[in-house]
Amino acid sequence: MAEFVVCKAGDIPDGGHKVFAAGGREIGVFNSGGRIFAWENHCPHAGGPICQGKIFRRVDERLSDDKRSLGLAYRNEKHIVCPWHGFEFDIETGRHPGDPDVRLRGIVSEIRNGDIVLHFNPR
Repeated sequence: MAEFVVCKAGDIPDGGHKVFAAGGREIGVFNSGGRIFAWENHCPHAGGPICQGKIFRRVDERLSDDKRSLGLAYRNEKHIVCPWHGFEFDIETGRHPGDPDVRLRGIVSEIRNGDIVLHFNPR
């Protein structure tokens, strides 16, 4: 397994993200509350550049027992939305909200000596 130092931890502010080329892959690195999450920039739906999508808070429609809309509920989870077809994934878990078996490919990451370091096998 190879290590790739992609940037200083301070280069990605809380709530921000950047996409890097490393080891023959594109990797999206996200800062969520000071924790780093890294995902391969490949949407499992159709191969779109998921890590280049927009980030939104998760939105759920609240329904009554008879399935009438009670309005929208905004959650604290942040999702990234694929710019190709709108598939969305939780930034921290990589899971699709409607089907937890559909998920992004995670990349092991850490902050070491102020640097963001990724660990994976290059292609």
